[in-house]
Amino acid sequence: MWRKGWREQTWSNLDQPWDLIIIGGGITGAGVLRHAVAAGLKALLVEANDFASGTSSRSSKLIHGGLRYILNKQYKVTQESVREREWILREAPNLVTKLGFIFPNFERYHIKTKQLGTIIAIYDLLAPKWDHHPYSKEKILKEYPVLKADGMLDGYLYYDAAMDDSRIVLRVLWEAVRAGGTVLNYAKAEKLLKDSKGQVCGVALKDTSSQDGKTVEIKAGVVVNASGPWADIVRGQISQPARLRRLRGSHLIFPRERLPMKDALTLLHPKDNRAMFVIPWEGATILGTTDIDHDAALDSRYSEPFASGDEISYMMEAASFLFPTLGLKESDMISSFSGVRPIIKGGADTPGKESRGHALWQEDGLITITGGKYTTFRIMAKQTVMVVLAKLGKLPVIKLKRVFPRQPDIKAPNINPATLAYIKGRHGGETAELIKTAGAGELERIGSLPNIWAELRWAAREEGVVHLADLLMRRVRIGMLLPNGAKEHLERIRTITQGELGWSDERWQQESTAYLNTWQTYYSPKPG
Repeated sequence: MWRKGWREQTWSNLDQPWDLIIIGGGITGAGVLRHAVAAGLKALLVEANDFASGTSSRSSKLIHGGLRYILNKQYKVTQESVREREWILREAPNLVTKLGFIFPNFERYHIKTKQLGTIIAIYDLLAPKWDHHPYSKEKILKEYPVLKADGMLDGYLYYDAAMDDSRIVLRVLWEAVRAGGTVLNYAKAEKLLKDSKGQVCGVALKDTSSQDGKTVEIKAGVVVNASGPWADIVRGQISQPARLRRLRGSHLIFPRERLPMKDALTLLHPKDNRAMFVIPWEGATILGTTDIDHDAALDSRYSEPFASGDEISYMMEAASFLFPTLGLKESDMISSFSGVRPIIKGGADTPGKESRGHALWQEDGLITITGGKYTTFRIMAKQTVMVVLAKLGKLPVIKLKRVFPRQPDIKAPNINPATLAYIKGRHGGETAELIKTAGAGELERIGSLPNIWAELRWAAREEGVVHLADLLMRRVRIGMLLPNGAKEHLERIRTITQGELGWSDERWQQESTAYLNTWQTYYSPKPG
């Protein structure tokens, strides 16, 4: 759908009236576009960098309500989240998958078993469902003999869901474009345009895919600011005060053989009792997350957030507490990653006590939707589009039966059923065509990962890749999941994708050098 030349063609067609321009290509913007198109709007989404390159590719990879939010009495956002979790589990099978969480209770947590059970029961009832079980200390240690036994009391098994965050964004965008929407990455809304009454009526757009990028001014009936942690920067153009508290969350990725996980684990950090997770994901294991105020000065020095040395030490301290016999070291890590959350300022003493609720503001014609959780993107999108429709004087009707169309019934006897299900979840109706494009040996899995090599060819051909980092960090996540950012595989990746991308040898060298520098600075075990 987004083949070579698609960006140039899209740029040439921008100079036309639009009902709606959406600033931001993360999950919130993607959701707004999907619903706007279903409401019959002529809608354009623009993203300053790559799709999902901000917070929406840097999450904890969970669709969940947030068990800890019950402790903070954030019942509304928890209820919204767990009910949306149940919806997306039904609607996007294989893309979002049910995941068990064992919560071993320790004496040092100072939580009585009955209290923990009550919290988890409330968590289920908000969904509503009843799908949790008490776990004895003996049962926990039988399943996870590497866990700390000293001071363990007992625990519980409950369920949330795992997902591939950037692939969900791409699926939502893909379906929106199929239904008539327009998207453009590496297109920065540099300036908000205003009409004679001082109301926002469009954007001045700059092509950021090259140093000498072209610019164009485009008009729309409504402009929506869905730029996540950067929402205040956009609002600043209309002299609105900052309303966000930007919080950084970082994660560490370990090889599955070094940190083996069947289910996920919930723990409270031994230093401050903050909730953390150990999560099996894409053939590896994720440990996280932190929750600290993000220093705005970092944005002036670095183009992406990364895990600080203090954050890495903090997470390693949690690993040492929970897995004392594994002897995990920083050198065991495959990679790290960090994202910045847009949290509405609430005046809480600590970041973890701030509400994860969302907010929608109308200011000088600009509609801003921000805050919230990845899990609640559909709610945020529907609310936003209803406001847009009212502003445009259109009927409040969104004809959208499914955000994710049902996956096709595909037969592929030469592919393992589990691998086929994985591909169907990420590529939906394009799965059969993806398989057809595979070259010799490209239906094989990439090492111990669930991916196949053909996904790289398909992404390079069809998924709007502008830079190598787009391909290896967001389309296929092997830059995060293989040692050294998949450096040892770059020649095979080049053989598969260079022709599809239409890059010269000189361009490939430039891109690979830039990608490895990006990986080392922002995603390596020692970033910064």
